[in-house]
This record gives sequence, structure tokens and C-alpha cells, in this order.
Amino acid sequence: MNRPRIEPGVTLEGFLIAERIHRGGMASLWAASHPDFDFPLLLKAPVLAEGTDPAAIVSFEMEQMILPRLSGPHVPRFLAQGEFEGHPYLVMERIPGPSLLPTLERLPLPWAEVAKLGSRIALALEDLHRQHVVHLDVKPSNLLTRPTGAMVLIDFGLSHHDELPDLMGEEFRLPYGTAPYMAPEQVLGHRRDPRSDQFALGVLMYFFLTGVRPFGNPQRLSGLKRRIWRDPVPPRQLRPDCPPWLQEVILRCLEVHPAWRFPTAAHLSLALQHPDQVKLTARAEKLAQDAFTTVLRRRFTAPPLPLPEAKTPARHDGDAPILAVAVDLSPEAAPIAETLRTMVARMLTTLPGARVACLNVLKQSLITLDATHDTEGRNLHLRRLVELKSWAKPLELEEGRISYHVLESPDPASAILQYVNANHVDHVVLGARAGSLRRSLLGSVSSPVAAQAPCTVTVARSRRLRKADFTTMEDESGGGWTVG
Repeated sequence: MNRPRIEPGVTLEGFLIAERIHRGGMASLWAASHPDFDFPLLLKAPVLAEGTDPAAIVSFEMEQMILPRLSGPHVPRFLAQGEFEGHPYLVMERIPGPSLLPTLERLPLPWAEVAKLGSRIALALEDLHRQHVVHLDVKPSNLLTRPTGAMVLIDFGLSHHDELPDLMGEEFRLPYGTAPYMAPEQVLGHRRDPRSDQFALGVLMYFFLTGVRPFGNPQRLSGLKRRIWRDPVPPRQLRPDCPPWLQEVILRCLEVHPAWRFPTAAHLSLALQHPDQVKLTARAEKLAQDAFTTVLRRRFTAPPLPLPEAKTPARHDGDAPILAVAVDLSPEAAPIAETLRTMVARMLTTLPGARVACLNVLKQSLITLDATHDTEGRNLHLRRLVELKSWAKPLELEEGRISYHVLESPDPASAILQYVNANHVDHVVLGARAGSLRRSLLGSVSSPVAAQAPCTVTVARSRRLRKADFTTMEDESGGGWTVG
């Protein structure tokens, strides 16, 4: 896993690195070139320094899966990628136009310019949604302009793809996104609704029109949730020249319930292009926030924000259950890791549509600050991820049917149980230490998982698998566990 340092003059698989363009909290962007491509290139690599947030690695995995599946004028053209086993990177076309970030220096904008810009962004979002992707991080720095005027969406590390495992949603309980632009349902952990991007666009148009963010820039979850019950100041109070139809459109985008927004981003774009066809409601004439009594009633007595029904272990999608396998990657556990792989392979022969989630827990200390790199300077989270992928490689599962999750916790059993409960896993497979049956049942990880998981749990020891080695027991909730 020795990796060349990314710096100007270094060549990675034919791509020559030039100057660094940007360094963010999760990734760095570098100018690049290649003799086979006669246009400017951009190389993106995750930040792997000491103390790096594990979400940086997971979000980069997501972008590696999503970007190659996208096409069209509203996304960068994908060219190549480096895997985590070597040096993780993405190479794409470098969009020559600027992002919308410098626009913040000249706010507020004329209302006609806001409407035109909003329509162009909505068209880009519609194209993205038709490709099964919800962006979930629409903001000025992630919107670029081609010379043709087409808007380009970048940075898909927080995105959700309908046909791919949602690694960000599965591994992290707190919502990830940019605080001012997050939709209420996104704050609550729902990441599948394309109308969440409409909310973000509504925030952007409001901000560009008034120079004020409608919900501020909260830094705590409690502040993020405030947008669920507190309506923003109507744009026309801050910009009297804003036409009623534009306020109607913006406030409709900012509705708490996704169903109250536009049906699609295409409908939103048409509304911005044809103001004479916008149906005006009470939103258009509103000049003040709701009364305090109304806000209190909404906060304490209104029903919770409705979200689509989640899949439950008892209602999996036909023959496509989620099979989670917790793998101990320590050298002494190699025999049982091999046993688990054999067991999973056998299960998959009877479940051809099953999705496999490979889990490993990077144990953390309760009282001391843990190092994120080993003595050789290798990122521990990334190292475990590579080892997990190596363990699963013989299963030969195509992308979309397998995902890899390195969980960080001082309590491995709790981390596994949290993942199982949050993601409605149908079956858990994990190993127990070699020894007596009593030792297997009372193991520090397998025992609490088998006792508390709301689904079937298979606990195995490293020995030759025979049908007689396993018995199934049902728990009170109808789930069960199989003991080796």
C-alpha cells in the first residue's frame, strides 16, 4: 500500500499532476493532463491526513461509484479512477467555467437574474434525477457553468443513487450536507427524495435574491431541525421589488413537506421560465412570518414530517434481502474469516438477488484520542477498507450487490447492532472465537449481537462446515439465530 505522494510533477497511471487547485476538508483537486486527452483534466483525491473524518473516505467511495454512471452536459465527463488498493483518485474533465461561489460577492442579484439562474439549475437537477441520483449537496460551490451556459453539478460524495448501496446513509446516523441548504427530510435522515434538491435550490434562490440565508447557518442538529417548524421571512419583505410569482415559486420550494413542492425539477424550471403560468396562492402575498402561536402549535402539536415507509426485516423485497457479514480481519481470525466467506457464498446460491454488506469494526478507545494512521503512515480506516474488499473479492459480486463498511466504535457489538437496526438488515453472519459452544455463545461480540439483533443471526466457528453444525432458534420478535 505504498503510495506516491500527490504533488506537481508526479505521474499516476499516465496522468501528469500539475498545480493544486483546491484543498477541502474531504478532498483535494489537482490540475492534470494526459497524452490521450486534448482538454483540461481534473484529478480529485481524498484527504487521508492524520485526524481525517472517516466520512471523507466513505463519500469518496460513493463518488467513485456514482460519477462513472453519469453522462450528459450537466455533469463532468468521467475518465478514470484509482482504487483504494493503490492510490484512490478520480479523473474527470475540468469544466472551464467558474462556480457560483464568487457570485456571493455581489448579492443581492436582480430578481430576473435569479429566476433565469434557478431555471438553468433546475434543468441540470432534472437531468441528474432522471439518472437515478439525488445530489443532496446543492450549493454555489458545487455549481459550475459551461461556456454554453449549461449548469454543471459536481461533487457526488453525499449523493444517493437509486441502484447503488447508500454508504453515507448506512454508516452515519447524523445527517451530512451543507447546513444552510439541507431539506427537512434530509435533516431527519431521509436521503432518497429528489425534491430535497428543490429545497436546496429554493434556499439558493432566496439567498441570491435577498442576500440573506432563509434558515441561517446552524451548526447544531437542533438548529437544523428548526426549519421543520419555523417558516422563513418572506422574500418580498426583504426585497419589495420581488414579483409575487417568484416568491410563490421560492416559498413552494421551501415547503417542509416534499409533497408540497413541485412534482419534479422540470416543473420548477418551467415555472421559472413562464411566470404567467404560475398559479398564485397565499404564498405569493405573504409579507410576514407566521404568528408565534401558529409556530408553537406547529412545533408541538403538528404530526411529524411523513417519510416513505422503510423496509423492515419482515418485509424484504422478495428474494433481495440484505445480508450483513461482520468480518474480523486480525491475523489470528483468518481461519474463521475464510469460514464466513464460504458460508456467505453458499447462502448466495439460494439468494441470487441478495445484497451483501461487509462490516468491520475499527475499535476506538473510550478515554484516549485514537491515532488514525499506523506506524508506517497508512490510514487505518482505509487499510481496513482495502482488507475488507480483498476478503470479499472471491465472492465475485458485481457493484451494487456488495458494499463495504468500516465502523468506528469502542464497542464492536453495539456498532454492528446499530448498523443492523438502522438499515433493516435481514440476516447477520459473524464469527465466534474457537473453543467450546459455551465460549462461542458468550463471546464479547457474537453473544450480544445474537441476543439483540431483530433478524436472523448466524454465528460460526472455524471448522469444516456440516449441516449438523448449526441449529436455529427463534427469538420473541420472530427473528432467529443460528449457532455453530
